[in-house]
Amino acid sequence: MTDMPEPRAGEAALLRVFVDPAQSGEGGRGGNPVPLVLDATGMSADAMRELAARQGHESSFVLPPEDPAAHDWRLRFFVPGHEMEMCGHATVGTLWALRQWGRWTTPQARVQTLSGSVDVSWDAARGWAWVSQPAATVQALNDDQRDAIARVLNIDPALPGLHVVNASTSRVKTLVRVPDAATLDAIVPDLGAVEALCDAIGSTGLYPYALEATGATARQFPKKSGYPEDAATGIAAAALWGYLHAHADRPVTSASDALFTVRQGVAMGAPSAIQVRTRGDAPGCWLSGDVEWMR
Repeated sequence: MTDMPEPRAGEAALLRVFVDPAQSGEGGRGGNPVPLVLDATGMSADAMRELAARQGHESSFVLPPEDPAAHDWRLRFFVPGHEMEMCGHATVGTLWALRQWGRWTTPQARVQTLSGSVDVSWDAARGWAWVSQPAATVQALNDDQRDAIARVLNIDPALPGLHVVNASTSRVKTLVRVPDAATLDAIVPDLGAVEALCDAIGSTGLYPYALEATGATARQFPKKSGYPEDAATGIAAAALWGYLHAHADRPVTSASDALFTVRQGVAMGAPSAIQVRTRGDAPGCWLSGDVEWMR
């Protein structure tokens, strides 16, 4: 199904996930890179972390499931600094690659992660792997926390429409609503202060966003991942959708075929488009988008 050969055991193939075909152009810089190890059997956690550190990106490692009756694969995810419980774009990319290599041929699959079971559905019309995320949990933040977030992002705490909240489907992200995309793109955060702030507010990253007619634009400054900004953050986009769907005064649509598009990475020259839609058969949402090989 693909001209990309399967990597040998312990070696990585390279993907770009959540590529925005409308903006990526011919430079090949769109989307979020994923080094993918198809056969990580026998690799230690240190070896996985070292591979992620060499690659400089969130990396995905495919392993046999602990219970083959319950799951098709087990996935582990590492950033250069540590292991993660869940990585949305790496899961989307991994299942897409398994489909291309003929390793996944059924309409649905289920994968084991440290954050729990993840359902996956193949969208043959679009060539996408839809990955499930549970309903979002939301935690309010107070005015002092809002002001601290504004200081770290170097924005005015009295900015019209500024609103902050913690939300999570897999890991807690701090959603920071700003009035428009111009304000978003102009943010120059105090990167040295992000980790301490995230520790103080119980978050794994700051996710400023601006609403659009059918989605949002966003940026992510992670707490501690080994890089200052993320080109596409699937679980943050899912948390944003979940928050808007259930709690905001401008809810997103519940129609199962309606896509909520979160554009990210534009300010860092890696335009990405994350697609989210309601799950319908269970609480939460589906997460997907375009994937391509890095050559």
